[in-house]
Amino acid sequence: MLRAVTAFAALAEPSRRQILDLLRERERSVGELVDRLRISQPGVSKHLRVLRAAGLVHVRPDGRRRVYVLRAAPLAEMDAWLAPYRRHWAERLDALERHLEENP
Repeated sequence: MLRAVTAFAALAEPSRRQILDLLRERERSVGELVDRLRISQPGVSKHLRVLRAAGLVHVRPDGRRRVYVLRAAPLAEMDAWLAPYRRHWAERLDALERHLEENP
């Protein structure tokens, strides 16, 4: 059994971010992901297990295939958590811009 994984931990790996990018376009089977990523089937399956544990993807059977679908809710939670940090940096950059305009 795979232990709980946070969305942040799951997204730390570049291949998992690539998988999410592909799933953002549309749902895909494991075989399609293997073809697009040039990663072995066991490697893609491992990454998908981590993404499922983090709640970032959902799997549904489609005949003999397993189709993966992006779940955006955990990403929205991450976005909400990051919002104060974006505001913090936006305020700092605005202050820098004002300073530079006032002191050419």
